[in-house]
Amino acid sequence: MTVGVVMLVHEAFDRAEQVARHWATHGCPVVIHVDKRVKRATYSKFVSDMSDLDNVKFCGRHRCEWGTWSLVAASQTASEVMLRNFDNVRHVFLASGSCLPLRPVEDLIDYLAERPMTNFIESVTTEDVPWTVGGLDAERFTLRFPFSWKRSRWLFDRYVSFQRRIRFKRKIPAGIVPHLGSQWWCLTRQTLSAILEDPERQAYDRYFKRVWIPDESYYQTLVRLYSTNIESRSLTLSKFDFQGKPHIFYDDHLQLLRRSDCFVARKIWPHADKLYDGFLSNAAKLMSGAEPNPGKIDRIFSKAVERRTKGRPGLVMQSRYPNDGWENGTTCAQYSVFEGFSELFEDFDLWLNRMVGARVHGHLFAPEGVKFAGNQTVFSGALTDSAAVRDYNPQAFLTSLIWNTRGERQCFQFGPRDNQALNWFIAKDPNAQISVISGAWAVPLFNSNRNFSDIRREAARLQKIEAEHIDVLRSFYSKARVRIWTMAEFVDNPMEPLQTIIDEIGARSPHRLAEAPKMVNLDGFGQFLQNLKNQGMQPHLMGDFPAGADPVNNPRKTRKPYLVK
Repeated sequence: MTVGVVMLVHEAFDRAEQVARHWATHGCPVVIHVDKRVKRATYSKFVSDMSDLDNVKFCGRHRCEWGTWSLVAASQTASEVMLRNFDNVRHVFLASGSCLPLRPVEDLIDYLAERPMTNFIESVTTEDVPWTVGGLDAERFTLRFPFSWKRSRWLFDRYVSFQRRIRFKRKIPAGIVPHLGSQWWCLTRQTLSAILEDPERQAYDRYFKRVWIPDESYYQTLVRLYSTNIESRSLTLSKFDFQGKPHIFYDDHLQLLRRSDCFVARKIWPHADKLYDGFLSNAAKLMSGAEPNPGKIDRIFSKAVERRTKGRPGLVMQSRYPNDGWENGTTCAQYSVFEGFSELFEDFDLWLNRMVGARVHGHLFAPEGVKFAGNQTVFSGALTDSAAVRDYNPQAFLTSLIWNTRGERQCFQFGPRDNQALNWFIAKDPNAQISVISGAWAVPLFNSNRNFSDIRREAARLQKIEAEHIDVLRSFYSKARVRIWTMAEFVDNPMEPLQTIIDEIGARSPHRLAEAPKMVNLDGFGQFLQNLKNQGMQPHLMGDFPAGADPVNNPRKTRKPYLVK
């Protein structure tokens, strides 16, 4: 007794012929179904090339399409030819043209000979299936699906919604309990013939013709009527990604497939010469004797799914780029954002660089262009100082900057004049350290030589922008480390907040700051704010600045020394 192989083929006929010959020359009869959509000339050549093998047959052809009854019909037709022409077949193994034997054929024959009455088919109820993708579990058996999911998706979705709305429910044939599982099975002759020769087959076929993806449920359900000796697993290694699409195996998966100890794997890339040459040669005999155990490599596939859906922190890959929120961390490293510091202190970037040794940029999102450290025009990762290029995708600009400078902390200035597109992105980034001196944007206006009416309008605009930005930073959704000071309280005692910022970044020295950056001259700034109020603009973000007084380094009157006798 031996094993018969039913092959469903629709492309890569050179590989299908190579595998079919391997089965046939090792004692396994083969019946091949070729998709009716294949051109007649291609089909005729394929039949002619296989005509030298007596134990290879071809069956009637069906026009096959994913998710439709045609795939079940193709396997039925091929199985009937197998049972009719090869009496020495005890098990029938369903495979596709992209399947590849991983172990010697003799291993499979011996393995099944030791289990002559066992059916290997994944068969579980809908309640126990965690892997269905598409939102249709039990509904695939109770609704009708006359439209193709691939060719007529709009009609498919609308008809499903219509049936749900009118609460339509099909009647499941008496005596069967719907089951699901992999479409790649290995059934005994007794069980398969019982399914194909059942007096109620027409009723069952008529019902399953309107079930969604019937090749994953037809045999899986009916096998429960004719056998109790079922191992609910497939002998074919078939892995799927998070979207329900099969993983494709390439040459670099050679050792991975060997570790699985499975008999057959799909889906193999047609140009994987190393896989075909390795597994269809005598070298495959080294794998004999082990129990199939695809669980050995499940961890690797789980890791692959995680890497595809989440990727590495801060790295957005092409495969998951269109899906917002799939990232495994928005940026790859910590960075610092300073708002108002370059306006309040002279050469703040140079001072900060000396204190912490980080790369300190200017206003990266300034409207006139990107202010890289050292006035560079091109920075790491071929990032240019062009505002147009940066603003095409500000998020990608920032994540690329952080990614391409891994190992070096990046700091940059920000303010209400800058592009505000990344406010939420930065606020929700746990890697961001944001330090804000609210109202410091008024200092350049104070020192500008503009008409006061223009200054008032610009101050109102910038204050509105910064107020909205601060609301974002204080939002419940903010995950960044945020510190906000009003300008008045910062100016009153600058050393303490500066020390806090330096400590969070990680200074080169753990000692207290001995040097502070030089603050700009604020003589008359309080009166400037009062003038804005007098003109009808209320500057509330600066804190309580006294009008007409200099809040910085205001010398106190010292008493004259006197002698007490």
